Amino acid sequence: MTYKASDRLAGKVAVVTGASSGIGQGIAIAMGQAGAKVVINYHSDAAGARQTQQQIEKAGGEAIIRQADVAKPEEAQELIEAAKEQFGAVDILVNNAGVQQDQAFLEMTLEEWKKVIDTNLTGHFLCAQAAAREFAKRQVKQEEKTCAGNIIFISSVHDIIPWAGRANYTAAKGGLQMLMKTLAQELAKYKIRVNAISPGAIKTDINRKEWESEEGRKKMLAQIPYGRIGEPEDIAKVALWLATDEADYITGSTIYVDGGMTLFPSFSE
Repeated sequence: MTYKASDRLAGKVAVVTGASSGIGQGIAIAMGQAGAKVVINYHSDAAGARQTQQQIEKAGGEAIIRQADVAKPEEAQELIEAAKEQFGAVDILVNNAGVQQDQAFLEMTLEEWKKVIDTNLTGHFLCAQAAAREFAKRQVKQEEKTCAGNIIFISSVHDIIPWAGRANYTAAKGGLQMLMKTLAQELAKYKIRVNAISPGAIKTDINRKEWESEEGRKKMLAQIPYGRIGEPEDIAKVALWLATDEADYITGSTIYVDGGMTLFPSFSE
């Protein structure tokens, strides 16, 4: 998936959290290849962040790397400041950073609960607030077919599908759904667009053991009517489109990119 540097997002600046692997890496690369200047955020995988940067630069794009824990207010703010200092502005925020810490509910500790909520929900709130404060300073007329800023939350099909053993994760993703909608409603007067993408089963390192084994692959495919496991680029293509003016009339929406996982496949027979 390669775009000319002059295409689609030319002149835009994007901050992508959790961009050192998986979905975040795919989105950062796609936006960089499409002409955006990218701030690549990572928490602990510096090598992965460098790989993301190299792929963007190979396509003729520009990117910088910034380590940050998005659950810390000052570090979330620093990501937005880095975009302004290096590239002069910020136009797009992709809130992707996330963790899983699975545990049966009866055994789940408060620490396990808070770790996931802090990163997957509070971190998204903090980054969105820092970016929105910058976007709100811009003067864009309501009739213009462009926005002052664009916030994209990367959620999960588990914002509507329960998932035993992961009460912390599903609570965070369900919370993201209403956070996104509320921000879209509240920030529309500033011409700020806010949307979400909810991926289904995607081939990333977090589930590699499942999709690389025959048994695990069959189990995953049983939940996917469309018959294939998704790739990070499936999400990246949608995020790229949402970030363009082609999607200017879309705000407050969640796009499920899941091969039909939310269609209750067990009821198809």
